[in-house]
Amino acid sequence: MSRTRSSLVHQAGYALRHPGKIVPHLRRLTRDTWLRLRTRDHVAYYRAVMKSDAARSPEGAVGSHTHRRWLALGRMQFDYLREHGLKPEFRMLEIGCGNLRAGRLFIDYLDHGNYYGIDISPDILIAAQDTLVEHGLRDKLPHLTPVRDLRFAFLPDDHFDVVHAHSVFSHSPPEVIEECFAHVGRVLRAGGWFDFTFDRTEGKEHQVLREDFYYRTETLVAMADRHGLDAVFMDDWERLPHKQSKIRVTKRM
Repeated sequence: MSRTRSSLVHQAGYALRHPGKIVPHLRRLTRDTWLRLRTRDHVAYYRAVMKSDAARSPEGAVGSHTHRRWLALGRMQFDYLREHGLKPEFRMLEIGCGNLRAGRLFIDYLDHGNYYGIDISPDILIAAQDTLVEHGLRDKLPHLTPVRDLRFAFLPDDHFDVVHAHSVFSHSPPEVIEECFAHVGRVLRAGGWFDFTFDRTEGKEHQVLREDFYYRTETLVAMADRHGLDAVFMDDWERLPHKQSKIRVTKRM
């Protein structure tokens, strides 16, 4: 986790080890350059990335290259939260809910109307509606809302027992994470928590093509602290078959 993936040395070595991925990477680089020229900020840029990816495969757009992997990653997220305190009566906000890879399980488990999913991509939320229909979850009355930022301005104070963001901060620059930390405490109830995953590095923090961001744990803990939040690294998540790490944040009492 200490490698800097944006370095030319790393990229050259990766290309030598995985020659079949050179052409897809060049396509991604070309798309990245084109979208950065056409968008005004990171949220607009990544919304365009999701539009492009979702047009090919909604499951691929949320980072699952096969349906089997989509099912497994959703189950991993759900099982972890249920084993770490999630109850059916809780109200839950999922940031970056995507096409409900884990959301379909949360919706089924939670009481009616207790699931709120937000995403910056209208295209992936259309795919989320298809997931609701496919899995027979319409009667659970989930709330699915497109957003343009992480200020949560339309949501009430002290409303959620759990906020969850899987593979969101791994695609977010520092200012987006700061914005989330500045506002998530307002919507969390006393005793509630905010779980998020991130791409962890033990070396220099860096980004690759403005799509993938790598942070040191202490950077995110300090960032949360500045906004009156206590953050704890979740060691047991590291034993699961997933490349990202997890932090749990609570409001300081």
